[in-house]
Amino acid sequence: MRVVRRLSRIFSSKDNSEARSQRLLRTWLTPEQRAQFDAKRYFDVIGCDSRKRYRIYYGTATNVHEIDVAGRPKVGWCFVPDGYLAAGDIMLAQKISLETNEVGALLIANRFPIELSRRY
Repeated sequence: MRVVRRLSRIFSSKDNSEARSQRLLRTWLTPEQRAQFDAKRYFDVIGCDSRKRYRIYYGTATNVHEIDVAGRPKVGWCFVPDGYLAAGDIMLAQKISLETNEVGALLIANRFPIELSRRY
């Protein structure tokens, strides 16, 4: 019974890896991005090279969409860091990559049509 209680505390803890990754992500978001993420579970970023807009959805893969000026999805991009990471850490890496090295991020990304995405 002690094992069950201990596992329950670990997985319900506010300090598990997912919770920590979400807290770290939130510290890197602008106030506008944070409000958007809190309301809709995504936030928008501007690519540093092209000035294109990207929407990063909560998730670990196929969660980056290039969007038009009206906010409609155009194409999806899939790129993630190596290793097993929590969603917040992956989203933070995607944000930083697009805002500081957009061309490099897209060179390694897999492009996918939005129709294949589960978000629409």
